[in-house]
Amino acid sequence: MAITIKDIARESGYAVGTVSRVLNNRPDVSDTAREKIMEVVNKYNFRINNNAKHLKQRAGTAIAIIVKGSNNMLFASMMEQLQNDIEDRGYECLIYYLNETENEVEHAIQVCNDRKPMGILFLGSNHQVFQQQFSNIDIPCVLVTNSGESLNYPNLSSVSTDDAEAAKAAVDYLIKLGHRKIGVLGGHLDGPVAASRLKGCKLAFSENNLEFDSDLQYEPSMFVMSHGYKAMEKLLDRIPDITAVFAMSDVMALGAMRAVRDRGLRIPEDISIVGFDGIELTEYLITRLTTVRQNREEIAKRSIEILMEKIRDNSNAVHELIPFRLIAGESTKPL
Repeated sequence: MAITIKDIARESGYAVGTVSRVLNNRPDVSDTAREKIMEVVNKYNFRINNNAKHLKQRAGTAIAIIVKGSNNMLFASMMEQLQNDIEDRGYECLIYYLNETENEVEHAIQVCNDRKPMGILFLGSNHQVFQQQFSNIDIPCVLVTNSGESLNYPNLSSVSTDDAEAAKAAVDYLIKLGHRKIGVLGGHLDGPVAASRLKGCKLAFSENNLEFDSDLQYEPSMFVMSHGYKAMEKLLDRIPDITAVFAMSDVMALGAMRAVRDRGLRIPEDISIVGFDGIELTEYLITRLTTVRQNREEIAKRSIEILMEKIRDNSNAVHELIPFRLIAGESTKPL
């Protein structure tokens, strides 16, 4: 009996992408899934047609995903959905992880030369390197979670949250709770995400007739827990009577929460904290984090759909904003 990967997926109860990763001996599959899928594979004595596989790769049917930041929990939560969707559509999925200092456009150019993908998804991006080098890439690409509208490339689309509006909502929430001495932890302002979110913060202060002193109330940080911890320590040193903090990422907020507790302060009784992203981990903290939740499922879904549309019709770029939600947790309370 001749069966296909789709038949194995149907009988095992797993997605085609998951079956493909098991058959290719990829490590990013749970032991339970691998065992169940291999039961079906062995039952029918299924073997991969490597000749067909190599022909497919040479035919240029790959989609590349370039992930900037291997420890980014938001990106990690989106990767399985993106990979499964790509492989379910019959494409090979090429995944590349870069650290935050690497040039993602240079890497993409190399990928295009070596593997000739049909399209690229970028998770994490530095607008400056896109402005300098992206004109060397002529295949459809999508920025995932970052807006690329200002870059104005006809083959570069984007799907993102309105960063300014979402940050404004977070600070508005703290102000409505009665907080006035509010600090902000954010990224370095040469990046579009941090700059947009800080713009939203300032707008919230302005519309509520409050002053915002960037030198005093803003502390730049990398989007990792340890840096969030150190940045929070600096804010506490500068503003000992601070009552609330907005962190531009959940992982920053987690580091900030530890720094607050290590100072002998309580959350939210002494300091309220709001994060940004809505990663799953925040739902299981002892003090559940109040956060701005990006709709990562819809962002991933639309990113793939738009990339496929551009591969098919080679039309101009589109830039979509996906609605966000502010999720009230246990880390905030009225002053």
